[in-house]
Amino acid sequence: MAGVPAAREPAASEGPAGPAVAAEPARAPGNPAAEPPPGVDASTPHPARMWNYWLGGRDYFPADRSAGDQLGRDFPHLAEIARTERAFLVRAVRFLAGPARIRQFLDIGAGLPAGGNTHEIAQRIAPDTGIVYADNDPVVLAHARALLANPMLASSPEGVVRYIDADLRDVAAILAGSVHTLDHTRPVALMLLGVLGYVDDHGAARSITSQLMDALPSGSYLAIADGVATDEFLSNVQQRYNEHATTPYHLRRPDQLASFFDGLDLVEPGVVPCPLWKPDVRDANTAPTGQAAAYCGVARKR
Repeated sequence: MAGVPAAREPAASEGPAGPAVAAEPARAPGNPAAEPPPGVDASTPHPARMWNYWLGGRDYFPADRSAGDQLGRDFPHLAEIARTERAFLVRAVRFLAGPARIRQFLDIGAGLPAGGNTHEIAQRIAPDTGIVYADNDPVVLAHARALLANPMLASSPEGVVRYIDADLRDVAAILAGSVHTLDHTRPVALMLLGVLGYVDDHGAARSITSQLMDALPSGSYLAIADGVATDEFLSNVQQRYNEHATTPYHLRRPDQLASFFDGLDLVEPGVVPCPLWKPDVRDANTAPTGQAAAYCGVARKR
């Protein structure tokens, strides 16, 4: 996500991606959270909380809001990527838990839990769904432990939700950590939203994705959304951001993003700008203006 970890946000209303799910309307940013979890420094802005602020979440602090406002002014494409990827997540999970009948999700680089997470969307459709979130950011993990203790964000009684401390690059750790919750002999939906750009080498990023999918059985799905470099201007803006970012993020071309799905069966409409992937009925006739900041796709393993 262009250098800022993702946070899961409110679900959208019924659309062609799947059956209706009780949903929250999109929210404007609210008041900052009252108290940080133990061990979390609220005086220093954190990328995941800034992302949460951009999406109208509640798990941020004044320092995050101030930094998020400044970053949004300097690099407005980041907020656009956040919102379009968020909307895609909702539709993709509705499709996977609904028509595709997936009951297990492995969500890597999940960021902060908030209203409308993968597990909330999926478990509204199928309460027995199991979800593993993987992240290696200690601040995200501290927030996750505190937030998932909230009954409003906890798993359904029939399902299970777990966070594991694992890096995207450590495939063995992800698989070993997730096997305690997910049955790797049954189909799993692998969610890679806004994380592949942290791996600058394209071949290495493809290898990570392939290794993860190779470990999952036939009938599993891969869902990807990421910022893309569709023109020289956007590439230059992202490069300027990367010069000052603690963790640079590397945008790829749309055709490079599509190559992550090689050998899998793409779900219609293929690899497209996020707003065009199975749009909700209310958005079906709304085409994106200008160059799309993020592309996405979903594919099934044969």
